[in-house]
Amino acid sequence: MKKNLILFFVMLLAITVHAQEVDSIALLSPVEFKTQIERGTVQLIDVRTPEEFQEGHIEGALNIDFYSEDFEKEFHKLDKEQPVYLYCRSGYRSNQSAIKLKEMGFKDVYDLEGGILNYNQED
Repeated sequence: MKKNLILFFVMLLAITVHAQEVDSIALLSPVEFKTQIERGTVQLIDVRTPEEFQEGHIEGALNIDFYSEDFEKEFHKLDKEQPVYLYCRSGYRSNQSAIKLKEMGFKDVYDLEGGILNYNQED
């Protein structure tokens, strides 16, 4: 019984730590996102496919395809201490990417709410 109780608390702690990491992902409105990326040099990442990227992207964005087998390898080339701004088409892939980046040790991760579809509606 004592072992089960200890195991339960260890698992609870692990879940809590993971939840805190995910909670530290900032979901930004298009206005907030645009304001922050215009402030200076940022790591701006479009996680859509190369074909989607070619159809149009935010100026200065680097394309790292969420579906690529080199996804994590490409992110290891970035500075984990500098903020990363992510977007995709509608928000799902950038959210999943943000979770992965937090698990990889990135400190500040920002996700564009509603993706580039929402961003382009603000223009």
